[in-house]
Amino acid sequence: MNGSKAQSLRQVISTAHIQKRVKELGRQISDDYKGNTIQALAVLENSFMFMADLMRTLDVPVVCQFIKPKYSKQGNNAGEILEIFFSHEPDIRGHHILLVEGLVHSGLTSEFLMNDLRARGAASVKLCTLLDRQSARRVALQPDYFGFLVDDAFLVGYGLGAVEQTNRNLSYLAAN
Repeated sequence: MNGSKAQSLRQVISTAHIQKRVKELGRQISDDYKGNTIQALAVLENSFMFMADLMRTLDVPVVCQFIKPKYSKQGNNAGEILEIFFSHEPDIRGHHILLVEGLVHSGLTSEFLMNDLRARGAASVKLCTLLDRQSARRVALQPDYFGFLVDDAFLVGYGLGAVEQTNRNLSYLAAN
């Protein structure tokens, strides 16, 4: 661990455990999409490391793209989604979409994005998340693929963290 980064953090999920689970997810997704091409849409910022590692494990053709929801501001929290920014406007109609999240918390963003992708004519839309915090769910949403169930602790590392916060570069997941 790096000096100041790790001093106040407690490792929750190790690098080896993450990599093992990502490989398992890759095998499952590859089996489920055998004979098809996947359009993987990573929701930025929390999913970028997970997306990169997951894509390297897939044995099916995949197109990688990135999306970033823009939220209205409600106090200290993000409000409703105002816009969705795509790395480039994807051709979704008739394609199999895999929405990749770092963390599904309330489920509101994932549900909104999945409904939007379906409305754009996707052949199928499935959700894959590294972390699933079901205890915080505000909608009836169940990821199709998930790495780990987590509790309410705020986790950092492996791409996760708050805006302008350090520790996204950790290869493991940690909590204060």
